[in-house]
Order: sequence, then C-alpha cells, then structure tokens
Amino acid sequence: MTLHIAFIDDDPDLLAATTQSLELAGFEVAAFQSAQQALDQLPPDYPGAIISDIRMPGMDGIEFFRALRARDPELPVILITGHGTIEMAVQAMQEGAYDFLTKPYAPDHLLTAARHAATQRRLYMENRQLQQALQTEAGGPPLLGDSAIMVRLRNTLRHIADADADVLIEGETGSGKEVVATLLHRWSKRAPHRLVAVNCGALPENIIESELFGHEAGAFTGAQKRRTGLIEHASRGTLFLDEIESMPLAAQTRLLRVLENRKVQPLGSNEEREVDLRVVAASKVDLGDPAQRISFRADLYYRLNVITLRLPPLRERREDIPLLFAHFCALAARKFSRPAPPPSAQTLAQLETHDWPGNVRELAHYAERHVLGLTQYDACATLPAGQTLPARMEQYEAQVIKQTLAACRGSVKDTIAALGIPRKTFYDKLQRHGIQRSSFAETGASDETPD
Repeated sequence: MTLHIAFIDDDPDLLAATTQSLELAGFEVAAFQSAQQALDQLPPDYPGAIISDIRMPGMDGIEFFRALRARDPELPVILITGHGTIEMAVQAMQEGAYDFLTKPYAPDHLLTAARHAATQRRLYMENRQLQQALQTEAGGPPLLGDSAIMVRLRNTLRHIADADADVLIEGETGSGKEVVATLLHRWSKRAPHRLVAVNCGALPENIIESELFGHEAGAFTGAQKRRTGLIEHASRGTLFLDEIESMPLAAQTRLLRVLENRKVQPLGSNEEREVDLRVVAASKVDLGDPAQRISFRADLYYRLNVITLRLPPLRERREDIPLLFAHFCALAARKFSRPAPPPSAQTLAQLETHDWPGNVRELAHYAERHVLGLTQYDACATLPAGQTLPARMEQYEAQVIKQTLAACRGSVKDTIAALGIPRKTFYDKLQRHGIQRSSFAETGASDETPD
C-alpha cells in the first residue's frame, strides 16, 4: 500500500532532488518550500509522516513541529538538522519528535527513516479508522479488511443474510469461519434467537449423536433423563457446525435427513419433531474435491452446498495485515491494561514477509506478544525482502548506538557503559557506521578521545 511523506525545505534544489528520491522509492510525496505552506495545506488527518528542515525563514522546523503536535500528537515528524541545531533537535525528540537526521545525511538513511515513520503512521490511521468503524458497527464482530476479496465477502454476507438458505464456509484453520457464521446470524432475521455452535471435531464419536439429536430417558446406558439435542435447541435460530468434515458417518446420515425434512428424531424416540433453523457448516478442507472429502458423504455435501463461501488465507490478502494487526493490538492493550508500543523494524518486517500459516488467529496471538513486549524473542522472525542477515544486523547495531548516544547526550563514558563494549570497539563501530559522536553532544561539551 502507498506510504505518504510530506517533505519541507526552503532550498528548492534540495526539495526537488529529495522529492524525486522519495517518489522513486515508492512514496507519495507532498513537497513544500515553507512550514506555513505545509501547515495550511496538509489536512489534520494527514495519513503520512512529515520530514522537515529546522532552519527555514518564517516559521522554523521546531515551531512547525510544535504546531503539528498540537494538531495531532501521533503525527510522526522527522527533523533535518545542521550544525548548531542539534540541541534543538534533541529537545524536540524529548517533546515527541519521531527522529532527526544530521546534514549531510545518506539518502538510504532518509529513505529508511521515512519508511518506518510512514508505516507507523499508516498503522495508526488504520487503527483510528478501525475504532471509528467499531463504534458504528451494528451487531456482530467485525470482518476486517479493505482488500477487494474482503469487500466482496462482506457484501455477499449482507446480501444472503436474510435468504435463510444453508451455507457452507470453507477456509483454513484460523481464517475466521466462526466470525462469518456469527455475522450471518446477527445480520439475519434470526438474530433475536439462538446461535448454537458445535465443534464436530471436538465431540467424541460415542456422544456426538446424543449431543446433536438428543435422547429420551433410557435410550442407552447412562441416559437417566431426557435431553434436548443441540439441533432442536437451535430451532428458530442458526446452527453452526464447525469442522463438519470430522463428523462420523452415522451422524452424517442422520444430519442429512434433518436437512431434507427439517425434522429431528431423538435417540430412543419414535417421534420426529419439527425444527426451524438455518444450518451454517464450516470445513477447513475443500469438500468439493473427492480426494479431500475422504469419508464425508457426497450427498450431504451437495445438500449443504446451497451457498458456498470461501475465506481466503491471510497470505492472499496481505494488504489487510496492518489493519488487522492494529485491531488486535488495541484488543490486547485493553486485555492486558497496557499501551500498545509502536511496531519496531523487526515487527514490520515480520508483518510484511511472514506467510501466517495460522492466519488471523496466528496474527492475533502475535499482536498479543507485541503488546507484552515478547516479539523481540520470536525465533521465527523473518528478514525483510532483499536484505541479508549481516545487513540487517549492521543496521540494527547502528540504530542502537545512535539511540544510546542520544540518550547519553553524546557522553562516550556513559554510552560505552550502557552498551557494555570496550572504548576502542566503540570508536571502531562509529567509524564503520559513519556516526559522528559530536552530533549528539550537548553544546559546549568537550570531545573525548579513545585510550
């Protein structure tokens, strides 16, 4: 999805060159030669990040940053600093600026900072939109996603919700089959009545018929009193049969009769009782494929196959992952009573490159670990596309050194103590990464030389 950047600099040549670099990297760029112009033209809910020079005529970058922060505290602002503006940049970081770059900066550093800031902003805006949608959502859990396939699926659900036809839902484990079944019920005229969910794979074979169809007292050993089955219990409402491919053959035969005449005969009874229900069945395999159907009755499949909905796996709708991740982070933050931290570069890489074999359920658990601060320990974290492990480690090391220098106000003694490395190693790393220690030092602080 497109990432947005607003770039502000009073130097027209630098403005044009940087805008071109950002556009070639895939950003949608809004370029301005003054802070006031940007403030006047950027909407309050601008969906991207801001990169601004500090020293500009009229409103400078610090004033601009504070004006933006007053408008939206969550808007990420990256400041470009030259000699003499480092102290102001550090002060702005303490006030909430996203990052700062020192002149002359490498183009790759600018693009990396822009991508991280713009991605974080996109996640925040999607989360904001999500919360608004949740406040206006009428009944039922949200079926989230802006991808074309999810938009079509939601439209289809609303179209068939009141059709009262039986529905078969096919999708991989964790893809949201129960959410779809719940929405079909809550958007239908049966909503005032029960939604009865049955996991056919979790019921032992020796009791599934009794659970589904009910039994009379004395129908079998241990049946001391009459029991109403789940099918009859769902009458006037919706019966959701999850993992129906796991249903034993004997139960399939009895279920087929229920679907054909809408009558149920409890075990031990000679009487049939009418039931008024809609059946929604779910399978994690393609029951239309005889090779996957195995022991599932073909006639039951064709009876269920009035309307078939296929839920796409998460890997087929990757553009929905940021929105889903933001939603699950918000839920986890409420669940654990702690704020959701912004995603790190490693988290963003995981979201972009992982195949999510566990689908939405796996993503929800990953969001919970993120809120708990545990994702940094995930051994399965994948690398960004096209970036080797050594390159990623170098980038991470440089980032840690810069952050520690900034926190220690450029003090070599405090920085090497915090990093736990020898002084010579520290200076070797500064040289290898092209980091100027003096850029982080407080005004008037003397440089420290290696031993």
